[in-house]
Amino acid sequence: MGRALVWGSAALMALVAAAQVAQTAGWRDFGFANWRPTLYAYCLFATCLCWAQVLVRGEQGKRTLFVLPAALFVISLTVFPLLFGLVIAFSNWNLSSLSGRQFNGTANLVQMWHDPFYWNALGNMVIYVAAIVVEYAIAFGLALILAGQIRARKFWRVSFLMPLMLSPVAVSWMIGKSMLEPRFGPLARLARALGIENPSFFESPWMAKLTIMVLDAWTFIPFMMIMLLAGLQAIPKELQEASRVDGASGWKSFWEITFPLMLPVSVTAILIRIIFKLKLADIVITITSGGPGGATDTVTSFIFREYRERSNVGYGTMLAMVYLVLIVIGMTILMKLAARLTRPRT
Repeated sequence: MGRALVWGSAALMALVAAAQVAQTAGWRDFGFANWRPTLYAYCLFATCLCWAQVLVRGEQGKRTLFVLPAALFVISLTVFPLLFGLVIAFSNWNLSSLSGRQFNGTANLVQMWHDPFYWNALGNMVIYVAAIVVEYAIAFGLALILAGQIRARKFWRVSFLMPLMLSPVAVSWMIGKSMLEPRFGPLARLARALGIENPSFFESPWMAKLTIMVLDAWTFIPFMMIMLLAGLQAIPKELQEASRVDGASGWKSFWEITFPLMLPVSVTAILIRIIFKLKLADIVITITSGGPGGATDTVTSFIFREYRERSNVGYGTMLAMVYLVLIVIGMTILMKLAARLTRPRT
């Protein structure tokens, strides 16, 4: 009975999905107004699958129910939208057009291959990600300072964590739109008082890119710092005391003991920071909108403009799908390298 429930509900879901695909492609009209019948069929399949676990596997199946519903829910929120996104990616769908969505094969891929602005955004992302090395060094230095016996240590820890509590959009408006405003901003006035004429933080491409990196780093360095600080506090003090007894200098103690023990925490912090960096868009969109001339553009901000300003859903989805594939490949390689780097030495 359990197997019959699973296969029967799966067959029903496949039939409903096939009927809706056929109607969407224009082969035959089944009277579906939207994709809700497929959703209902999937909910029925998920219910039958969970019930079948108990019928077929008994107590073992009951233990499976602690995980299976959550897994099915995640699938409904990730796999199905991903498949629908693939359908849109190979379509010509502009919201300003009255023709609606039309299948266009690999035309979006060809357009992406010849799109210099997209490749410029990918090049900018390489620079932004490479800046994480500097952010890590600053965060590690701050963590070492805050882990020591300094005055008002709790106050400084809270102060350094303040940027992390702010929204990137708030940071963009408070600093990028207010303090760095070239005419009336306080930093611009200070620059004029120091003799710098017409100070502008976003006129030069490299200056604008550097300013965006500084703002983003100021927001997320505290995140890396707090992770590294937790790792430093977990190192047994006996090891450092033993190194001092053996006559090791401060730098040698750090390089031979502290840094190797901090590798797992450091790799984790860097990987998480890379994930956040790859999603960088809000600061760029709020302050520069990718300018000047695409100098500060990121892939996500470029895709955002394709959706919002050009209403090009099909091409924007193709760009997002390609970017997703690049992220998956890149993060897989980085995680394998990280696993090899943090492997215990024998």
